[in-house]
Amino acid sequence: MMIRALLLVILLTSCYQVPDKIEPRVSIYIEKRHIDTLKSPFPKLTSEERSTDWGKEYAIAVKFAENFDLYRAISTFKRAEALIDSENEDRMTEISYFLFLSYYLGGKYSDALQIFEASELVSVDRSFTPYHDLMLVLYECYTELGVFEKAHRIKELLEESYPETFDDIELSIALKEGDIDIIEEYSPKRPYLNNLLDNYACEKKSVATAQALNLLPGAGYLYLGQKKSALTSFLLNGLFISSSVYFFMKDNIAAGIITASFEAGWYFGGIYGAGESAKYYNERQYEKHATPLMNEKKLFPVFMLQYGF
Repeated sequence: MMIRALLLVILLTSCYQVPDKIEPRVSIYIEKRHIDTLKSPFPKLTSEERSTDWGKEYAIAVKFAENFDLYRAISTFKRAEALIDSENEDRMTEISYFLFLSYYLGGKYSDALQIFEASELVSVDRSFTPYHDLMLVLYECYTELGVFEKAHRIKELLEESYPETFDDIELSIALKEGDIDIIEEYSPKRPYLNNLLDNYACEKKSVATAQALNLLPGAGYLYLGQKKSALTSFLLNGLFISSSVYFFMKDNIAAGIITASFEAGWYFGGIYGAGESAKYYNERQYEKHATPLMNEKKLFPVFMLQYGF
């Protein structure tokens, strides 16, 4: 009888299995100094151009952008765009690119794509100096907005034209997603990844173990170092179990069934919760090591830009 009961518990527990794959949130630390180190991809304005109304606005907009005052940079670039002669195609394309880049750096991915699609940027090729950066920014904009088909196409173009950048992007994706298998494939060529892998392997907790231990209410949480949750789980389950037993022994079947149903919810919910807590714990441990690594090694797309303002 006890064996059947145990098998039933294991069967029900399997229905509450939490996936072991982590979903980390790796943060980027972007500062003005990262843009300061990048030179402009375009020739400086001539003295004649600087004397024009559009040239004055253009020069001011660049200064705003260099100071990372992106809101005013965008407004001023738009004034330059409105004032420039439509026959000056090269400078118009430059202004469109700077608008595109400003929106991207400001996290306005949809606005960046609107600028791209409404300008001559859609028809530029590798002869366009910041073509590499254009592709890189397009890839991240499409990815952030969930337009994965177009993002995949851009990634293919990067692979054809800029294989090193493509390789960095692939590693960046694996690191942001916490894909340990892919990261391990890169580690022989990039030894700095071993420290991340070793630390995470030492610190991570087993989701399955946390759930299995919580067959004894609270033990799974204790395994994760969550003493308060462990105590709460143990006491609540103990209260409902003892109440159920009491009601059944007093032949109060209705109350016993109700109390037992509540206990079933607490019990199996606790097993699932222990698994979720283990997953959450692993994500935070991974982020603790991956975030500084990705920032230090410049493995976010924005750090792969070759040009600024």
